[in-house]
Amino acid sequence: MKKYFFALGIVAILFSGCTQLYNSNEVNVANTNEVLTYKTGTVEDVKKVIIKDNGSGVMIGAMSGTVLGSMFGKGNGNVLSTLVGGLTGALAGYELDKANGEELFIKLDNGKNIVVIVKGINIKKGDKVRIIMNGNQIVRVEKM
Repeated sequence: MKKYFFALGIVAILFSGCTQLYNSNEVNVANTNEVLTYKTGTVEDVKKVIIKDNGSGVMIGAMSGTVLGSMFGKGNGNVLSTLVGGLTGALAGYELDKANGEELFIKLDNGKNIVVIVKGINIKKGDKVRIIMNGNQIVRVEKM
């Protein structure tokens, strides 16, 4: 029984890294000790989008499902449960790592129009936003 709880704990740890929270106070370690810039603007329109997995959720899900599946059955039953566990884990990882996102059409305060795609921050038309950037790379978008 202990090995099942151990495997479940490993799976939980692996999946906890798959999903990222956006517009939080957490910052990536790569963004420390460097100068970032920001621009401000107003959201003119918002379009809901689904951001697909980059492959990490599928990989972690398949590995976790394979480990869990290998704990069941004997002989050919073990092979079958390992295969089913891996396939189920891959599907679960794919679905868990998809995210609701928003395509933001922003009019910057300098008059320029830009489009930004972000994960799960629930910004609405008319919101004032700050776009934090590292060169042309967007670090995050936050409501002001």
